[in-house]
Amino acid sequence: MILRSLVGKLWLTIILLVSLVLSFLTFVLIGFFEKFYIDLQVQNMKDDATKIAGLIEKGQSISDVEYLSNNIVNRYSRVIISIEDEEPWYSNNKYGIQELPFEEIQKDHVLNRTIEYKEDVSKRLVYGKNSEREKLVVGIAIKDQNHHGAVYMYQSLQPVKGMIHQTTNFVLLAASIGIVLTTFFSFFLSSKITAPLRKMKEVVGDMTSGNFDAKVPIHSNDEIGELAYSFNKMSKKLNFNMNALKQEKEKVSNIITSMVDGVISINNEGSIVTTNPPAERFLKMLNDDEFEKDSELVLTKDLLDLYKLVVESEKKQFIELNLDQGNWQIVMSPLYNQTNIRGVVAVIRDVTEQRRLEKMRKDFIANVSHELRTPISLLQGYSEAIVDGVAESKEEMQELSQIIYDESLRMSRLVNDLLDLARMENGFTELNREPVPVIPFVDRIIRKFKALAREKNVSLFGELDDIIQVTILIDEDRMEQVFTNLIVNAITHSNENGRIIVSVSQNSEETIFEFIDSGAGISTEDLPFVFERFYKADKARTRGKSGTGLGLSIVKNIVNAHGGSIQVFSEIGQGTTFKVKIPHFIRINEKVVE
Repeated sequence: MILRSLVGKLWLTIILLVSLVLSFLTFVLIGFFEKFYIDLQVQNMKDDATKIAGLIEKGQSISDVEYLSNNIVNRYSRVIISIEDEEPWYSNNKYGIQELPFEEIQKDHVLNRTIEYKEDVSKRLVYGKNSEREKLVVGIAIKDQNHHGAVYMYQSLQPVKGMIHQTTNFVLLAASIGIVLTTFFSFFLSSKITAPLRKMKEVVGDMTSGNFDAKVPIHSNDEIGELAYSFNKMSKKLNFNMNALKQEKEKVSNIITSMVDGVISINNEGSIVTTNPPAERFLKMLNDDEFEKDSELVLTKDLLDLYKLVVESEKKQFIELNLDQGNWQIVMSPLYNQTNIRGVVAVIRDVTEQRRLEKMRKDFIANVSHELRTPISLLQGYSEAIVDGVAESKEEMQELSQIIYDESLRMSRLVNDLLDLARMENGFTELNREPVPVIPFVDRIIRKFKALAREKNVSLFGELDDIIQVTILIDEDRMEQVFTNLIVNAITHSNENGRIIVSVSQNSEETIFEFIDSGAGISTEDLPFVFERFYKADKARTRGKSGTGLGLSIVKNIVNAHGGSIQVFSEIGQGTTFKVKIPHFIRINEKVVE
């Protein structure tokens, strides 16, 4: 519980920190006092030993010196006076101080320096077996020509240790009192500092429950007070933003509800999250057999497959469902959460009426074209009779009949083109694919239009490049129709003394036919529409020889039926190039056929 509380953590931190500091100071002070007491005792002993050595140097008799020595030294010390050629003298031992043999001093190379080199020394010497075995010894040399020797003073360290022990107990007592006081005041201080934080915790709990009006009281102007002020400011801003988001959510919800198109939001598990009324009607219609009242809406197999495809590809996907009930276009787009997909949104558009109108328009063109065949045939028959001279006023009637005849042919071509185009756009193009030799096929068509090109004073020739496959799999009649339309257009729109090139090249995947002319060219504005039905470029470019406007639409449908593509490149005054690509392989029921 203590470690889970900020008060407890702060309290323990202060206690540990103060305990470490006090422990360090205790060890430092104990070491300092120990050194201080020992140094003090060494200095006192040196002073006493120096006094005794001074008496000997002044010529005092040895008996007087020994008498005075017993009075100078303290109760815890003993004196050894060593004079050359004389036995060492020991001071009185009234208090049971253990005797230190002079031989131990002589054996110690440090203490022996006083006798040999007349140096003043001091050392802690260990001798004996009881508690007083550690002794502090000081040696003072007698610097006198008449006396050669030294004065040694030693005492046990037991009194010093007793004093250090008392000092240690005092320091430990002070440290303990300091820790107790620190514990009390640190707990009080921690509670005081964390009180605003605990209040903030309560306010946060209220905010998670939706109450953004709760405020943190400010009792100080320090960092905690500034934090409380910033917290209240944040709470106010958050309340404002939440209200704004709620309004935006209501706005978006109203917009989605009012949409004609259906909208479905799907989470990353494939479950429906939100829908609008059109989407609900669409899902209920799809699940009509399995749907029960108050049951949960689910995705059908088609929608679920599309959802999986969107998640796997991470791209927008589109399908169109053509059912007995109608036609719908469905677009699914991924929704991202930073870098990961968190769901998918689907937009469903009902195109049933649009498809019905398109079908009506196509049927209308087909029916009208079909109905026009009979009167056109009759018109053509009468015109032939007039041309043959059956009618009176031969010159006039022949001129009129020629006009009727030309127009009838034009109407016939228009009807046939309309029928072919309607059939292709409705998917009824039947291709009779056969292996066709490329070079003879192209050569035959070029020779077919040589005469027409000479009449227009235009050069027509072919270019063959990198022919890999000598035969290609195409419908020869349909492809001849493509060549005819493109070459006739090139001849019609080429300038006098111009030239037309039919270029053929291949790669490993497709055969490429290019129809290049040096004519007037097509404007940039017209290029996107050249393959649309009935679309014609500037009439000035046709020089009064305008066609029906269906040829290029038929060409594009034939090329697409072969699985190929067609492109146009042109600039005004620079000529026009049509590029047709026919693949060598076709895909039928998931099998590749060459």
